[in-house]
Amino acid sequence: MDGRITRRAALGAMGMLASGTALAQGAPPLEPNVPLVLPRSEFVWEALVELAPTLAMGDGPLGERRMVPITGGVFAGPRIRGRVLPGGADRQLVRRDGVRRLEALYEMQAEDGAIITVLNKVVVAPREGAEDYRFSTIEVTAPDGPHAWLNRLAFVGTLHSLRPRLAVLVRVYSLA
Repeated sequence: MDGRITRRAALGAMGMLASGTALAQGAPPLEPNVPLVLPRSEFVWEALVELAPTLAMGDGPLGERRMVPITGGVFAGPRIRGRVLPGGADRQLVRRDGVRRLEALYEMQAEDGAIITVLNKVVVAPREGAEDYRFSTIEVTAPDGPHAWLNRLAFVGTLHSLRPRLAVLVRVYSLA
């Protein structure tokens, strides 16, 4: 041993840190001068997004392709509210393993008229004996002005189907 960490040891340590078990089991942190700070989340808004029927676009090399047009909706949170504009779409890939990858691009108009662009990338994965995994990462672009604070945050979200209604509920949280 000459002080170098083997690839296997490094991967094992990363796996333990990712699961939180290394520190819980008393293993020394990889960098003791950097405190472990878990992210917190704060609710930003929820959006009731109205949809048109799903359009099948055929199978591709990665699975079944679909598109779901966004026809409108509303959104509201502690600092912002308004409407979801028609014209966006949710492009979906249904992989052969049953996992769905969704990528919804749409605009929302705040009550003051500002147009905010949302790119919501969702993973929907079936889980045996439990509800589907439905979490997302969200990119938000707002114009300069009262809503510019949205440009300085990282967002995550949840997706809830409102079947049989053609709508979904998207909840958005900032990481702090």
